[in-house]
Amino acid sequence: MITGLNTELFIAKRIVTGKGPGQRISRPVIKIAVLGIALGLAVMIIATAIVTAFKQEIRSKVVGFGSHIQIINYDTNSSYETEPVGVKQSFYPSLEEIPGIRHIQVFGIKAGIIKTKKEIQGVVLKGIGPDFDWHFFRENLVDGTIFHVTDSAVTNKVLISKRLSDLLELKTGDSFVMYFVQDPPRMRRFTVSGIYETSLEDFDKRFILADIKHIQRLNNWNTDQVSGFEVTLDHFRDLDRMSWTVRKIVGTSFSKDKTRLRVETIRDKYPQIFDWLNLQDLNVWIILVLMLLVAGFNMISGLLIMILERMNMIGILKALGAASWNIRKVFLYQSVWLVTKGLFWGNLIGLGLCYLQKRFSIIPLNPETYYLTTVPIRFDPLMILGLNAGTLLIIVLILILPSYLISRISPVKTIRYE
Repeated sequence: MITGLNTELFIAKRIVTGKGPGQRISRPVIKIAVLGIALGLAVMIIATAIVTAFKQEIRSKVVGFGSHIQIINYDTNSSYETEPVGVKQSFYPSLEEIPGIRHIQVFGIKAGIIKTKKEIQGVVLKGIGPDFDWHFFRENLVDGTIFHVTDSAVTNKVLISKRLSDLLELKTGDSFVMYFVQDPPRMRRFTVSGIYETSLEDFDKRFILADIKHIQRLNNWNTDQVSGFEVTLDHFRDLDRMSWTVRKIVGTSFSKDKTRLRVETIRDKYPQIFDWLNLQDLNVWIILVLMLLVAGFNMISGLLIMILERMNMIGILKALGAASWNIRKVFLYQSVWLVTKGLFWGNLIGLGLCYLQKRFSIIPLNPETYYLTTVPIRFDPLMILGLNAGTLLIIVLILILPSYLISRISPVKTIRYE
């Protein structure tokens, strides 16, 4: 009687490594099955690497323009003419001492129109203070330098996008006039200090960074009034939890100037972008399911052909007293080996193509549609391990059912089987 793990593994290894006429049909079918698993895993790795990187890149760019959380006047609507709030708040700047919160800064918003000799363009002037975190814009600076804001003097220097630079034919060091439609109408002359490019077209053609004191003067605010506060978190995944924490601190009472504050997350501010990003997860799940089904059915076909080609062996093993489950394990071990082989080549193909794209940016993108100039890649070891383990487990589970065919095989008939 055949029992024990070693015996079954020994037989499975001999079948896998052996050559002969008994495998003339199953060998090409098995190669196709292994190839199907390899290509399926490669597609899954590429899809998840692209989508996770794509979501991360877009999120970081949107957050770079508006932070994770904004604290603004409760009466402020969705327009760019905001109601002011006082700077002297109990949470500013002590809020950033809370674990999970990286930074808090003031900001101001004012819509205006830029007019040059040839072009006219509506933009949004975003005022920043001395506490502004330049990390995002410094990373995306393509020309010139950032400007410095102080509490004392006001600077006329601004940071514009490359999109506006090309549209309005403005270069570093050039001056332009910006008009503000109000009563009475006002104008300001600014000088381009630097040019940034994020490829987030909807934002690049809209935002200009300037000293917040310009907005305070244009709106007749005093130096203690701003449009609100921007809160940056350590991790985007903590957005819901940290927004609830911030709401408990700042959104339940009136300020000293009798204004009430409300908390708005970046997801609330730009729901269309984040809904679109969430749809990418659905696409990935569809790809994963389809690839697993294709790989599973390929292995089922290979397993059934392996069983049919080994009918004589199955009959002899049963005649010697082997239980059906022991014989089934022989073929399951053989299948695990073949799946592992497919996973090896799948990792090699998938990770290799991802590396080439990340290193050389082979596939470009239209930034007006995708907000990126090239297909992004993000290597996540846990994700790759999860794909490998999940693929192996699911395919083996799928193969358990067709392996029941062995229990229906009669030893007397199969020994004479040709």
